[in-house]
Amino acid sequence: MSKIKSLADLRQMKDDMQSKVNLREKSDSPENFVQIKIAMGTCGIASGAKQTMDFLIQELDKRNIPAVVTQTGCMGCCFAEPTVEVTVQSKEPVVFGKVDIKRADEIIEKYIKKGELVDDILPVNRTVEVK
Repeated sequence: MSKIKSLADLRQMKDDMQSKVNLREKSDSPENFVQIKIAMGTCGIASGAKQTMDFLIQELDKRNIPAVVTQTGCMGCCFAEPTVEVTVQSKEPVVFGKVDIKRADEIIEKYIKKGELVDDILPVNRTVEVK
C-alpha cells in the first residue's frame, strides 16, 4: 500500500476502492444493467479501444446509467476496431464498429438512453446447424 501524502491521495484511494466495490455489486446480477464489452485485442488497443473504454466508464458513471463495462479479446472484426458490444436489458447484443470517443457518446445518447440504432452496426456471425 502506498503512503498517503495528501487529501487528494486519500480521495483517490477512496474512489479506487469504491469503483471496485461497485463492480462487485454489479457482477452479482449483470442482467439488470447495461452490459458493454470492449474488444481489447492488440488491433483494438492499437486503434484506441483503451481511450474508448475509459470514456465509456467515466461517462456512464457521470450520467448515472447503471452499466457493467468489461474488456474482452478480439471479436474478429479487425477492420472495424475499436469494436464494442452493447447489451441493453431484454434486447439482443449489438456490436458497433469504429467506436471512438465521439461514437461512444452517440451510442450512450441514442442507443442506450433512447433505444435508437446508430450507424456502423456489425453483423453477428451465428453458427447455423445443418441437418
